Amino acid sequence: MRRPHRRTVLASIAGIGLAGCLDSGDSADGTPGTDSDGSSIADDTGTATPTPDETPTQSDTPETTPDQGDGQSTDGADDDSEDNEEPDPSVFPGYEMTTVEVETPDGDDLGQVYAAIADTRDLRYTGLSDTDSMPENYGMLFVFDDVDDRPFVMREMDFGIDIVYADDEGVITEVHHAPEPGPDEDGNEQRYPGRGQYVLELNKGWTTDRGVTVGDVLQFEL
Repeated sequence: MRRPHRRTVLASIAGIGLAGCLDSGDSADGTPGTDSDGSSIADDTGTATPTPDETPTQSDTPETTPDQGDGQSTDGADDDSEDNEEPDPSVFPGYEMTTVEVETPDGDDLGQVYAAIADTRDLRYTGLSDTDSMPENYGMLFVFDDVDDRPFVMREMDFGIDIVYADDEGVITEVHHAPEPGPDEDGNEQRYPGRGQYVLELNKGWTTDRGVTVGDVLQFEL
């Protein structure tokens, strides 16, 4: 089984953000909300609350990330176009982008997406809540400085998404399929818990179409 090797980087991990906004339990200064047992919580689909050790300043702690793979999707006719296409910067203006490849534990390619990197407090706070829609093979990668429990919510989301949690080595620990909120809903009640250091948000159904499951691996570079 090919495992992702580690690559040391310096990341600006100041706070946590989701595709929507901070949980209503968070204070204006970034103090994380807590659940009933006092643990910190993070919102889904674009917003996450900061963990206790995160601060609004740049972190100098080296961070290891899964390495990006260079394999090819096994989806059939779209494989070549998926691999050769250059990411469109207009999809996520102002964001750095990375290619995220999804593989089985044995290294078989399941697909790839071009992901906007949400690695600062503000970017994680905004998440996908300001996005009306995404092209098929695009997503957003939320980057945190450690592995923790990070429930996400569908606050102010305009479309359904798949929410993929992965640990510090990129191994997928949880996959959720979150529908968009109803006409009279704001998405705050749609909570999707998981544990990980990375959270990849994709168009709803992307993981199902490609057979992505817990134990598969995200490969990328930051």
